[in-house]
Amino acid sequence: MKNPSMLKSIGLCSALLASVWTAETVAQPVPELVRPDGSYPTVPLEKDVVVLKVVQNEPMLLQEAESVELGLKENVRRMGHWINKACTEGKKPDFILFNEFPLTGYSSGTREEKLKFTIQVPGPETKAIGEFAKACDTYIIFGSYATDPDWPGHILSLNPVIGRDGEIKHTYWKTRNASRYTDDGGEIPTTTIENVHTKFRAKYGIEEEFPVLQTEFGNIAVSTVQIDPFVFAAFAMRGVEIMLRTATGFSEVDVQAIAYYNNVYSGMSNITFPSNPNFPPGFGGNSLIVAPGGRILAQQKGGQEAIVEAELNIGELRKDRRIPRYPMEVVKPVFDQFVQEVPIDILDVPRDELPQSREKMKELMDQKSRWLNLQGDAG
Repeated sequence: MKNPSMLKSIGLCSALLASVWTAETVAQPVPELVRPDGSYPTVPLEKDVVVLKVVQNEPMLLQEAESVELGLKENVRRMGHWINKACTEGKKPDFILFNEFPLTGYSSGTREEKLKFTIQVPGPETKAIGEFAKACDTYIIFGSYATDPDWPGHILSLNPVIGRDGEIKHTYWKTRNASRYTDDGGEIPTTTIENVHTKFRAKYGIEEEFPVLQTEFGNIAVSTVQIDPFVFAAFAMRGVEIMLRTATGFSEVDVQAIAYYNNVYSGMSNITFPSNPNFPPGFGGNSLIVAPGGRILAQQKGGQEAIVEAELNIGELRKDRRIPRYPMEVVKPVFDQFVQEVPIDILDVPRDELPQSREKMKELMDQKSRWLNLQGDAG
C-alpha cells in the first residue's frame, strides 16, 4: 500500500511544478510557428528557376593529415577546387551543396580524440569558403563536426549556410541522431538539439528548432537527419521549399519519400572515399536531387567524385502552394499517448560525464530508456 503522506508530497510537488510551468508559459508565449491558413512566409523570388549543384567529393581525413591545421587547409583547397568547377562548368549555380564532412572527414575514436578534428563556426575555414561564395555569387552549404565555447566538451554536427556575400546566413544544428539503427554495439555520441533540448531552447529560442531560411531563390532548410519523417514534416509545416541534406551514408528512397510526402525539392550530398583503402568499395556516393513528386532529377551513381545539377522551378512550385495537409486532428490521440523511448536532454550533463565513445553512449541510452526500464526508474 502506498504511503499517503508520500502521495501528498508528490501531489504538492506536481502542483508546484505545474504552477511554475504555467507562469513560464504566460511569461514566454510561443511565437507563431505555423500559420493557421496553411500559407507560409516568403521573400520575393529573384527568378523562378534556380540551379542546385550537389558536390560529391573526397575530403582528407584529419586523423591522417600531418597536422589538423594542414589537413583543414587541404580540405578548404579541395572545396575551392569543386566550387570553381561548379561555377565554371554547366549552368551557373544558385546553391552548391557539399556533404556532412568536407572539411574534417569522418573521424573515429573517443570523444577527446574527435574533439581535435573539428572546426568552429564562424572560423577561418568558413571565412575562406565565404570568399569562394562571393567569387561565384552563390550560396554554399556544407556540414561539419564543430565545437563551440558555449558547449564545452560537446561535439556538434553543424550545417552552415554561407550567402552570396560571403557571410554566414544561418547555422543549422542536427535535430537528432538516428538511434537503435545499427548492430555495432554503439550509438552516435554527438550532441543534437534533442539531447540538450531544454538548454538549446532557452539559449536560442523555439524558432531555432526548425528554422527555415527565406532566400531570394526559395525557402531552404538544411539537415543531417536520416530516416525520420517527423523532423521533415516539421520543416515542411514551417514552409520549406528546398530541403538540403548532408550525409555520411543514406537511403535513396528516404530522400525521395521526404520530397514526395512534403511537396518539396530535396538534394542530398553524400561523402565518398574512392581512393581510401580503409573504406569498402562503393562506400558513400550516389548523391542526388529530387523533385517534389519524388522523381530523381539528377544523380551520381557510385562513389566517384562528381557534381550533379538540376533546375528547380520554385516559381511554379510556389503558385497557390500551401503546406502539406497532414491529418493532425485524426492522428493526435495516438501521438498524445506515444512515449518516446529516450527522453530529451540526456547530454545536458557536466563535461566529465559526457559519454566518451559509441559504446558508452549506448550504455547511457539504455540506462535512460523508458522502454527498457518499464518502472520509469531511468526516465
